[in-house]
Amino acid sequence: MVHHGRHAGTRERGNAPRVSKPASRCAFSCRCMCTLLAATLVIAAPLSAVADEVIDRVLAVVGGDVITLSDVRTARELGRVDVTGAADPLRGALTQLVDRSLVLSEVNRFAPPEPSATAVDAAFAALTSRFGSRSTMEAALQRLGIDESLVRELLSEDLRIRAYIDQRFTAETPAAQRALVDAWVAGLRRRAEIVDLYGSPSSASAQGTAGPARH
Repeated sequence: MVHHGRHAGTRERGNAPRVSKPASRCAFSCRCMCTLLAATLVIAAPLSAVADEVIDRVLAVVGGDVITLSDVRTARELGRVDVTGAADPLRGALTQLVDRSLVLSEVNRFAPPEPSATAVDAAFAALTSRFGSRSTMEAALQRLGIDESLVRELLSEDLRIRAYIDQRFTAETPAAQRALVDAWVAGLRRRAEIVDLYGSPSSASAQGTAGPARH
């Protein structure tokens, strides 16, 4: 989750200067043009220079957040997305990371309290147990090119999202809450600026590089 310093859905919090809507859209367009150019250059790299290498590439841009192929792989490796039964696991994971970015942006608007160190430690311990041992997890993090501090930051964000959802969406059953959250996220998607650069494996092989889809 090349790494862009911040992983999918993570944002710097603070009091950002307000801009007018036209200026904001212009800035977004400029970001997207740069992103599309970067993605094209990565994909178009000479084969002789990248033989036997895994090339990272941009899969989506959500507002100002860039989601890369390595972000998706990291999320899957750490079990942070559920793609069980998905016909296209990569697409399924990407969709969940796009939704997470939208939700985190909304959560950050209200600046909920940071989770306690104890809660983050417990989440980290649960993740470690998923790998069976600390050494196995550390090897996985090294392979992914990330460190423990980033993992803890992601887990902290997950806890903030969970707390926000539990406070905002109360329901008698988990399924009922899930329905409320799904409807809310669908609304966030409709209002968001999303550039989707992902093409399914079948379409990519048939058409070459997939073009961007705007939402």
